[in-house]
Amino acid sequence: MNAEILMNITPTETRVAVVENGVLQEIVIERTNHRGLVGNIYKGKVVRVLPGMQAAFVNIGLERAAFIHAAELGHPDSQTPINQLLHEGQSLVVQVTKDPIGTKGARLTTQLTIPSRYLVYMPGADHVGVSQRIDDGGERDRLKHMVQDCMDAEGLTGEAGFILRTAAEGVGEEEILADTRYLRRLWRKLEERINEFSSPAVVYDELPLYLRTLRDYARPEVDKILVDSRETFEKILQFSQQYVPEIEDHLNYYHGPRPVFELYSVEDEIQRALERKVPLKSGGYLVIDQTEAMTTIDVNTGGFVGRRNLEETIYKTNLEAANAIGRQLRLRNLGGIIILDFIDMTEPEHQRQVLRMLEKVLEKDHAKTKISGVSELGLVEMTRKRTRESLEQMLMEPCKACDGRGSVKTPETVCYEIFREILREDRAYGADTYLVLASQPVLDRLQDEDSDGLADLEAFIGKTIKLQVESLYAQDYYDIILQ
Repeated sequence: MNAEILMNITPTETRVAVVENGVLQEIVIERTNHRGLVGNIYKGKVVRVLPGMQAAFVNIGLERAAFIHAAELGHPDSQTPINQLLHEGQSLVVQVTKDPIGTKGARLTTQLTIPSRYLVYMPGADHVGVSQRIDDGGERDRLKHMVQDCMDAEGLTGEAGFILRTAAEGVGEEEILADTRYLRRLWRKLEERINEFSSPAVVYDELPLYLRTLRDYARPEVDKILVDSRETFEKILQFSQQYVPEIEDHLNYYHGPRPVFELYSVEDEIQRALERKVPLKSGGYLVIDQTEAMTTIDVNTGGFVGRRNLEETIYKTNLEAANAIGRQLRLRNLGGIIILDFIDMTEPEHQRQVLRMLEKVLEKDHAKTKISGVSELGLVEMTRKRTRESLEQMLMEPCKACDGRGSVKTPETVCYEIFREILREDRAYGADTYLVLASQPVLDRLQDEDSDGLADLEAFIGKTIKLQVESLYAQDYYDIILQ
């Protein structure tokens, strides 16, 4: 697989694109005025305990209080009432697991994790885990024994735990020991801050996006990392020399005449990722609808009629759709509950093959996913871990013209509302003339298809009705002026 990472840096935002085999697979955006909070550690203060929900609100210094569930407190007995574990005014060291999204505050945990290039440090834990993406049994055992030896050498056994990240596959003891020592030193500094600071306070700030990218995305299969800012490139180079020396040769400062995102057609792909409809090469298409509660993805055959029979056409379309869905989930960063409505398949083998294709594509996903089988209604239910806003939530806002519904009333509907409103006002006030202010599409209909209805209304009330276009009015907005 040919993979490239592109970094577009400006004073206001950092954008990182992951391109695999020439196709954009992932886009991550971090804006200077509201950086993501996931991974940050705070010394917070409990402001409200909710026994009925087994949860609490914690002030960590943000506009909205953050939320923590009893299960995230790390207590051995998950059934213990939360009001026996927390009380108002109590200081609590917490880490953000989900950014604030919409009206919801940040989600927290007290089970802290601090990542480095190869390891994740877990203060207070007592076990060693290995990333599920490392599937070779012998390699998993080798890495676990290596970390255990490093923990014994550094006196960490019983004090902390570690998780070996995917990037640790194939590395030697020297690199693992260096990471172990780095994380131990970092945690000692954080402990000092926790003791010194009063709540609420930031104890640990996660790395900026351009450095997190090196830590989390730079793998052996990445052929090139292009950075279009000289200043940021120098910072990245210095960071890589200290922590990720094996990728230094892949770093390149890009200063070409065309913007790097334009050169790789990333800008066009971002625009397409904000649209509801996703065309498939076969002529079929996906329709993606994102709501606060869940995301639904509907698969349609469109213009694809196939060469053999209907079942074969449906199978081929669903296979292509499964591949496209895996990419769209990463590209749009869709999270939470996701309902996939594949075209109904009668062959059980076809259902299995489509699910296999979906699972295979999702293996590349950094976010944790879980897929159910095909339900009785022919739907596939899945979840994808949500830690930050989706691409749409970050770049778009609810439509003010339609109150966030994504649709507006038709001109016909608005015309009939106007008729009813004129009748109501005539009964109440009895003006001599009524002036209708409305958008051009509404006035066009009043003067064309509904002109007879307008004339009948004038005759019925015995008053003159005038029309005036207001170009700034949304289609479903109007005013009636009494004259």
